[in-house]
Amino acid sequence: MKMLLVRKFRVLILMVFLVACTMHIMIDLLPRLERRGPEGRPGCSCPPPAAAPPRAAAPRWPSKHTLRILQDFSAEPASNLSSQSREAAERAAERAAGGGGAAAAAAGRARRLIGPGAPRPPPPAGNAAPLAALFEHPLYRNALPPLADGDLLFNVNSDIRFNPRAAEQPEWQNEDHHEEFLPTGETSIDSYPNWLKFHIGINRYELYSRHNPAIEALLQDLVSQKITSVAMKSGGTQLKLIMTFQNYGQALFKPMKQTREQETPPDFFYFSDYERHNAEIAAFHLDRILDFRRVPPVAGRLVNMTREIRDVTRDKKLWRTFFISPANNICFYGECSYYCSTEHALCGKPDQIEGSLAAFLPDLSLAKRKTWRNPWRRSYHKRKKAEWEVDPDYCEEVKQTPPYDSGTRILDIMDMTVFDFLMGNMDRHHYETFEKFGNETFIIHLDNGRGFGKYSHDELSILVPLNQCCRIRKSTYLRLQLLAKEEYKLSLLMKESLLKDKIAPILYQPHLEAMDRRLRIVLKAVSDCIEKDGYDNVVENDFNTDVNTVTTER
Repeated sequence: MKMLLVRKFRVLILMVFLVACTMHIMIDLLPRLERRGPEGRPGCSCPPPAAAPPRAAAPRWPSKHTLRILQDFSAEPASNLSSQSREAAERAAERAAGGGGAAAAAAGRARRLIGPGAPRPPPPAGNAAPLAALFEHPLYRNALPPLADGDLLFNVNSDIRFNPRAAEQPEWQNEDHHEEFLPTGETSIDSYPNWLKFHIGINRYELYSRHNPAIEALLQDLVSQKITSVAMKSGGTQLKLIMTFQNYGQALFKPMKQTREQETPPDFFYFSDYERHNAEIAAFHLDRILDFRRVPPVAGRLVNMTREIRDVTRDKKLWRTFFISPANNICFYGECSYYCSTEHALCGKPDQIEGSLAAFLPDLSLAKRKTWRNPWRRSYHKRKKAEWEVDPDYCEEVKQTPPYDSGTRILDIMDMTVFDFLMGNMDRHHYETFEKFGNETFIIHLDNGRGFGKYSHDELSILVPLNQCCRIRKSTYLRLQLLAKEEYKLSLLMKESLLKDKIAPILYQPHLEAMDRRLRIVLKAVSDCIEKDGYDNVVENDFNTDVNTVTTER
């Protein structure tokens, strides 16, 4: 009797094992079956086009392939095709065109929406390009200290050409693999893709130089390069996608969740606010206008959710969240801590979605970065307050703690404070630096998606580090004074700079006006510090040579 029970138990265990194996196989095959509709087409309830071109082969799940990944993410964390501001502008253009021109205006709008890579018209030539004049100002032309080998993130052998064969892509192969110079006479470094030129240009003092042509080319790559692979990025609270391009570059994609006009609801805590794609774009341009150059390049792009995300992803968890909405739009929601559900799905019109693409920094295996806790980090609690919120002398304690007791780190924090206040960004809990440069280097301004949430409110608590420490770089102070002048007005410079982006307008006009208002608040705070402690104790001279302060009157 005992042996019979043992045998029955073994048979039961075997049957459970077989059932489990069968279920795993069915679950694995389900995405393949779901992706095929009638007549072998990919599953989609939308009607087929009138004259569909013949397809060479039925779609299949992308095969895994080896990529030469030399990068890591550059940032962390409602989808309409565009914001209401863009649509309102288009409707106004149609009304201005009149009856006969309405159809042409509508056709032009359709072309703009379908072809995001089309060149944008240049800004009107009214006032002789104030942005170009700003970058010619003496305050934007002071040279860096001479760079030694230890000041460069990478020491590049200029005789070695970029060889994409490492990624086993035959279309990139050069027939003459012994050639060290291009037929045009360019050097080997000229053969590098723009993302790699960006990486090798990083040094102790900046992410990129003021007039590095590779940066503008990289911005163009972000909106035009073919997307070959997509995966969800782990970590963080909201959905982000890692996109890999045909030239092996990578970028972090943040999809649109709010229109330009929407403000953060007043009952939202800062740590549960949406991350805005246009805030990432605007932060890059603001950082460059302030001459910090500490935000990796970011550009806006219209992405086809079907062709450029669903059909190229190898992330099955992401693929399974795609669905078709009752309005016949393609939607997905991915996996994350906040806002990743059917109720918060990201939907296109019908399958195009707007988002920001931030270029990756070098991979951590090649250039390690150190993560620091921001001394003025918020409590991230509904009721508790951080120490700096209750102790007015908190800065004195910070200045006695490494690395803030020497070097320029406390001044870097003040730069970041001004940057965040102008954007209204309360979510600066950590920051990063390149480990190679030790404590004598700049702070990388990553993760700016929670900026530009409120244009009707100035969050003065962001300025607490400046008010408590009363320290600022002379170069930063003079540039802020310059940007407060009418001929170099910050809002106008930002508007001109943002017009270059493919999904412009990036910011709602009240956000631009709010920056001018906040700039005056910053200057008033510095002025109060100078009146209290004296100019020399507040303004730190960081110029290599003597700079006459009258340059701000140019």
